[in-house]
Amino acid sequence: MVRGFRYGALRAFGATRLIFARKMKLLKALIVLSVLVAARPAIAQVVSLEVSDADGLPVLVKHLPEWENKRSETVFARDAATLSATVGARPVIGLIDFRTGTEAVTAPYDAGRLLILEYTNPQSSLEDDAKFVEALNAAGGATVYRRIGNYNAFVFDVNDEAAANALLDQIKYQKNVQWLGDDPFLLRRAERRFVVTTADIFLSTLFWILGGVGLAIITGIGSGFLFYRIREQRRRALPTFSDAGGMTRLNLDGFTAERDPKYILSD
Repeated sequence: MVRGFRYGALRAFGATRLIFARKMKLLKALIVLSVLVAARPAIAQVVSLEVSDADGLPVLVKHLPEWENKRSETVFARDAATLSATVGARPVIGLIDFRTGTEAVTAPYDAGRLLILEYTNPQSSLEDDAKFVEALNAAGGATVYRRIGNYNAFVFDVNDEAAANALLDQIKYQKNVQWLGDDPFLLRRAERRFVVTTADIFLSTLFWILGGVGLAIITGIGSGFLFYRIREQRRRALPTFSDAGGMTRLNLDGFTAERDPKYILSD
């Protein structure tokens, strides 16, 4: 009786312990899943960041004018706090939505402090463009602004507006598109490359043929003219001209050359 009770108690305790262990595993799994869900936006932002394969720098940094010389003074930001700590309190900083993956880079220049914003799509850049123009017109101040592709560029603390515009002219919008799968335009580019190469080969061959024919014609005309001049000089060197080929003929016209009698055969 006592042994049966102990055995039943041990079984009940073991079952309770197994259920508790399973619940703990389930709780740990839920905690890990919630952490991953909460960290997913940050991970997506890291993946979406364009980094150069050569040196690991963000691609946006290399779009600054003379970025090699400004490398030590360049600040790359992906949030408003970092950007405000660098450029100061500006009315446009609060209008930037970094949650969609917007990136910013800034560096000081002689014309003023340059700020470049890159958006993930043209729609966001266009929408904020209208907000920036309105905010700058209302606030005034020495700021030159321009939208360049998906870039929204600012020059703060401007002393010379022409110099600021010249600085903005050096910014070139570039976007490198990489396909995760097969390139859908690969066949079209290959076809275009084939057509262009074939056309170049055809035109080159045609030019060589026409050049060869033209050179042959010029050479033939030159050779014929030279041959004619040589024959003309030889003819003029003769005392008289005879079309009898050296045969004896009557000298009725008085143009046949007189022959030496000693070379005439006697009877």
